[in-house]
Amino acid sequence: MASDNLRGILLMVVSMALFGLEDMFLKWAAASLPVGEIVFVSGVFGVVVFVLMAWQQSQKVFTKAGLYPWVLARGLGEMIGTFAYITALATVPLSTVSAVLQAMPLAVTMAAALFMQEQVGWRRWLAIAVGFAGVLLVIRPGLDGFRPEALWVLITVAGLTLRDLAARKIPPESSTAQVSAWGLIAVTLLGALMMAGSGEVAVPTLWECYALIGALVFGTGGYWAIIGATRTGEVSVVAPFRYVRLVFAVLIGAFVFHEWPDVITLCGSGLIVASGLYSFARERYRKRALSLNAPFG
Repeated sequence: MASDNLRGILLMVVSMALFGLEDMFLKWAAASLPVGEIVFVSGVFGVVVFVLMAWQQSQKVFTKAGLYPWVLARGLGEMIGTFAYITALATVPLSTVSAVLQAMPLAVTMAAALFMQEQVGWRRWLAIAVGFAGVLLVIRPGLDGFRPEALWVLITVAGLTLRDLAARKIPPESSTAQVSAWGLIAVTLLGALMMAGSGEVAVPTLWECYALIGALVFGTGGYWAIIGATRTGEVSVVAPFRYVRLVFAVLIGAFVFHEWPDVITLCGSGLIVASGLYSFARERYRKRALSLNAPFG
C-alpha cells in the first residue's frame, strides 16, 4: 500500500504540473482568440477523447441516460465553470486564479452540507471560514488591490461546485468516460452558442494553433494522471498534493508572465491551502472513526 500511495502522490504531482502547463497555454491563447472559440475547440477535443474511451469500454455515449436531470445539472456547472475559468485566465494573474481555485474542496464541502445534508463538524466549518477569508485576501474586494475581473474565478468555483455535487447524484452505472463526454458535449454547445451569438470567430495564427494544441495535450495528460493518482493511492493520502498546483502556477506566472504575487496574495493563498489540508485531515479522521465505530466530533 505504501508503494501504491507513493505512485499515487507522484501521479498527482505530475498531473498538477501538467494542468499548470495547460493554464499557461490557455492564457496565451485567450490573450488573442475569442473565448467562445477556445471553449468550442476544447469541448470538441474532449468529446472525441472520451467518446473513444467509452467506445473502447463497449459503452455508448448518446443514450437517454445523458438526459438524466443530474447529468444536465452537471453539464450546466461544467459550462459555467469552463466559460468563467477561461475568461479569468485571460484577465487575471495566473497565481490569483490558481489560489482561489484551491478553495474548491472547501466550497464543495460547504455546499454538500447546506444542500445535501452531509454532516460537517464545527472544526471543518471553521476551516471553511478560514479558507474563504484567504479568498477575500487574494481578491481584496473594496480595497486598492481589488480587480473586478477576479470575480470570474469565484464564478468558476461556483460552477465547478455545482458540477461536482451533481456528479454525486448520477447513477453509478454511468462510467467516468460517459459522464465526462456528456459534460464536454455541454461545453461544446456553449462554445458554439457563444460564437454564433457574438459572431467572433478568428482563424488562428500558427502560434495560436500551437497554444491551443499545447493546452489540449497537457490538459488531457493532466486528466489522465489525476485519474491514475486517485485509483492508485488512497484518496485521503493523495488528494492533499493537488495543492502543489499553486506552486506551479506561481512559478509559471512569475517566470513566464512576469506576474509576481504580493505578500497579501501569498498570505491569502497560505490560508486557503492550510484550511484545505486541515479539512482533508479531519475527513480522513472522520472516516477512520466511523470504520471503528468510535465517537467523532
